[in-house]
Amino acid sequence: MGAIDGFLQGLSLAVTPELLLAAFLGALAGTFIGVLPGLGPVAGAALVLPLTFSYSPAVGLILIAGIYLGAQYGGSTSSVLLNIPGDASAIVATFDGHEMAKKGRAGPALTIMAVGSFIAGTVGLTILVFTATSVSRLALNFGPPEFFALTAGGLLALARISGGSVAGGLLPMILGIAMSTVGLEAATSYPRFTFGVNDLSLGLSIATVAVGLYGISEMMYLIENRDADRKPMRIGLRELMPSRDEWRRSVPPWCRGSLLGFFFGLLPVPSATLSTFTSYKVEQTVSKHRKELGKGAVEGIAGPEAANNSAAIGSLVPVLVLGIPFSATLALMISAMVVQGIQPGPMILTQRPELFWSVVAAMVVANCMLLVLNLPMVGVWVRVLRIRRPYMIASIVLIAAIGSFSIANNMIDVRMMVAVGILGYILRKLNFSLASLLVGLVLGPLIEKYFMQSMFISGGDPMYLISSPIAVGVWVVVAFVLIGGMFTPLLRRRRRGDQTPDNDREVAEKAHG
Repeated sequence: MGAIDGFLQGLSLAVTPELLLAAFLGALAGTFIGVLPGLGPVAGAALVLPLTFSYSPAVGLILIAGIYLGAQYGGSTSSVLLNIPGDASAIVATFDGHEMAKKGRAGPALTIMAVGSFIAGTVGLTILVFTATSVSRLALNFGPPEFFALTAGGLLALARISGGSVAGGLLPMILGIAMSTVGLEAATSYPRFTFGVNDLSLGLSIATVAVGLYGISEMMYLIENRDADRKPMRIGLRELMPSRDEWRRSVPPWCRGSLLGFFFGLLPVPSATLSTFTSYKVEQTVSKHRKELGKGAVEGIAGPEAANNSAAIGSLVPVLVLGIPFSATLALMISAMVVQGIQPGPMILTQRPELFWSVVAAMVVANCMLLVLNLPMVGVWVRVLRIRRPYMIASIVLIAAIGSFSIANNMIDVRMMVAVGILGYILRKLNFSLASLLVGLVLGPLIEKYFMQSMFISGGDPMYLISSPIAVGVWVVVAFVLIGGMFTPLLRRRRRGDQTPDNDREVAEKAHG
């Protein structure tokens, strides 16, 4: 089946009432979750994950993916209206988006972001449709050494980049892998780290850990947030339309951000966040209006917002084609597939093509829905931001507790949710990477699986792990990321040291002069 035929078949499935409703609810819930400052797509996807187990696999995947896409736009709404980013990927939107709001151009800023998100999503989905088959065929040649390099090496690179420091990313990653070993060992069914508690023999629920790590810890963080009482400005529909000059200036950043973001989505990095900062840096370099950036320039929101949404689409490629997630939200998507009895990986396009193409086609539908929903509902999102914080926190905690309990109808999941929530709050206060922990929890069993397979095939020879050019290439890239990250602080100190004597000399000359 070719890419066009597969997409058309998926589109015919995506417009069925069940999947159409899933795409609509995912897009709507994702935008709502993104608008709420501090909640983010991970907590939102974790809250709805237990609800998807009762439906078809396509419903669960589309719902989570819709939340993921919708949250990318919603997070930037509070950045513009309140100068409070709803998620890490929305930080850049505060640079120029809120400055435009101060000038009375909040409406055009939101419109440019919505249209840019639609264009970037369309570009990303088009690339995904035409490259998925080729990437899947290439991935069919992968064996245990290649997949071990991708999972273990990608996790190391993600931990190094997302943590900001070696300890900030690697320590949560190790903790996540350790948590993944709780339960029965896959080959021998030997209980590990259950401490005599039979309820732990099935392991730690990824949904429970995600709800506690992001949902509960975020609520604890919001309680102490001093910006809780800040209210957004009101915006009417007539105030949404940008000027002709603003439309014209937005087109080049949209194109640059769309291509840049999709490339970042393929990498084992926090793609949505890094792509926005990189896109902003690109606009500072190539834009004709670079001097206006930071003062309310259209380019400062058009490029990063396009990169943000295109990266979200690009990050679906490793998940749907390789079965490897490089973000916490997509790790929950893998969890939804496993619970439904679907083996993630390159065989999904061969064994379950209807599932793959229906998810891709539903993303196209959800992308169109986001454009139609977001602009007319700006007034609704403003009212959402005016909800009193105590009511909002209490509602989210109640939903989180019900969702965790419904996984196995066991109170141990609720207790685990609270314990992990406290752990997540402590890690966040200490600037540790929560994403590294959750992705480590998901990739831990895969790393163990591919390592055991490699050792079984090679008779215990560890050199088999680097027996193919692809595996060697992946490890070289990982080594470059790890070693390069270690030398970056040294280079910065050296530059500062080189500048200090010159500054001291200037001060001395002025003093003697």
